[in-house]
Amino acid sequence: MDCPDHTHDHSQDHSHTHNSRKKPLKLAIALTALIFVAEIIGGYLSGSLSLLGDGAHMLQDVVALGLSLGAMTMAERLPTPTRTFGYHRLEIAAAVINGLLLIGVSALIILEALARFSHPSPVNSTLMLAVALVGLVANAISAFVLHGSHDLNTRSAFLHVIGDLLSSLAVIVAALWIALTGQTVVDPLLGLAISVLILFSSFSILAESFRILLQFAPRDVPIEDVIAAMESVPGVSGVHNVHLWTLCSNINVLDAHVYCCENDPETREQIKEEIKHRLEHFRIGHSTLEFECRECSDCRVLRELHDEPGEGHRHDG
Repeated sequence: MDCPDHTHDHSQDHSHTHNSRKKPLKLAIALTALIFVAEIIGGYLSGSLSLLGDGAHMLQDVVALGLSLGAMTMAERLPTPTRTFGYHRLEIAAAVINGLLLIGVSALIILEALARFSHPSPVNSTLMLAVALVGLVANAISAFVLHGSHDLNTRSAFLHVIGDLLSSLAVIVAALWIALTGQTVVDPLLGLAISVLILFSSFSILAESFRILLQFAPRDVPIEDVIAAMESVPGVSGVHNVHLWTLCSNINVLDAHVYCCENDPETREQIKEEIKHRLEHFRIGHSTLEFECRECSDCRVLRELHDEPGEGHRHDG
């Protein structure tokens, strides 16, 4: 008698789970993109620099939300023989392009804001207020649909939307101030402040992106703790030639040589599984472990270089 096939049901459930996680992100992306278009048009027509600056902020978050959605989508795709890591690094390429683009946009807004301090321009506070209110409502809806998720990408997206919500509130306050007092200086002042925040955020994104491209160890994973966790597994005599890097924002990769003179294949496999299990604590989902009982030549050379006078022994990471 044929065994019942549960593969189809499982794949359907898996697909349904991923789609349910994607829906809030897709809605947030659509709403944020709508705000971006509205604020760019509204900023141009009203003469409001703060709206234009907030529009640039929305563009930054459209890309950030898109990267979160892209990370989910790429996680579902299997690697191919020619693309063994899939398309995960596209996330980093998009982040670099986004960072560079927004640095340029922010610089232009800052220059215009500085010029307006000496030569004030009229601002249509009514149109400015209307567009900012639309942005506030749309951001509130995005925050509501993203709130409460335990998914790392969605939680990150929620924080971006909260930032957008506060930014929209600031523009509303500026529009009301202009309407009540006629003092338009608050508009370039707020535009300047938003642009500076975007600049800091963009430099931070670029710095983290280049850390990943240069295959530095992730900031939040102490390599000494990783090595200690591996060496604490019974049967492991030592760990060396450790390399830890980040494939993209949510995937850490490690390879290492493991001293283990256990000859029984089944026991060695159990040791390997226990090491991999402990690595999961550090969000290391991909690891390559080479077991050896004798010191390899490349590790001996590294050890001799590290133990030269004036240098203490350290693990290679």
